Amino acid sequence: MADTDKTVVLIHGLWVTTDSWADFRKPWEDAGWTVLTPTWDVLKGRSATALNASPPDALGGLTVGKIVDGLQTFIEALPTPPLLVGHSFGGLFTQMLLDRGAGRAGIAINPAPIGGIVPGWWTLTAALPPILRWNGWNRPYAMSRRRWAERFANAAPAELQNRSYDAYVIPTPGRVFYQAAFWLGTRVDPRRRTQPLLITSGNRDRLVTPYLSRAAWRLQSRSAAPTDFHRFPGRSHLLLAEPGWEEVAKVCIDWAEGLSPRRPTRAQ
Repeated sequence: MADTDKTVVLIHGLWVTTDSWADFRKPWEDAGWTVLTPTWDVLKGRSATALNASPPDALGGLTVGKIVDGLQTFIEALPTPPLLVGHSFGGLFTQMLLDRGAGRAGIAINPAPIGGIVPGWWTLTAALPPILRWNGWNRPYAMSRRRWAERFANAAPAELQNRSYDAYVIPTPGRVFYQAAFWLGTRVDPRRRTQPLLITSGNRDRLVTPYLSRAAWRLQSRSAAPTDFHRFPGRSHLLLAEPGWEEVAKVCIDWAEGLSPRRPTRAQ
């Protein structure tokens, strides 16, 4: 990318605040990128401690569409279309934003499944607790420390599991799980996408299994735009912070800096 285009928007997913990008953003900044880390309106100005102590009433019923709408407004207010990098549900949001024509390229790091992809058993069991609760459609869901260690950060050392949980794990919207499970407002049309896209997987990921990342890549490969895939061996869902995260950042930066500086246009 040309120097004038070196703005990257890091899009977080569920369960975490923007502090989850603390390490991952540094190599981008060292490489001369302007790094932006927007969050959802309902989370703005609130620390992880405050959110865990008293989740906002509006959090439980927050929808995928409202989250993506807010991100799109933020992105389209920038002087030039940025690179979008999303992790987990942030990877789903990234693909939806590209589908809307926002952003000049995207990286979906171990992305939650877009509509049309059937989740595997591991992913379904991760989604069932918030879905099966009474009134789970409207209630925030908090992940326990044990579940964080077993499902999200299973390849990380125990010290990092605990430190990351204390630093940035928060309750998350219950409604989003229903939408993801039943493909409600999560579909994209790859044939409309004109921006390059990189999708990644980690073979120890127990939330977004390699099968899901590969399925997303196969579906997105229907686009005429470049659609690439990279597999990170030995990595769990916390691959942005667990040992070896520097390699993840390098692969993403190298891919982004290898793109043509030509600004993509959206197919009509």
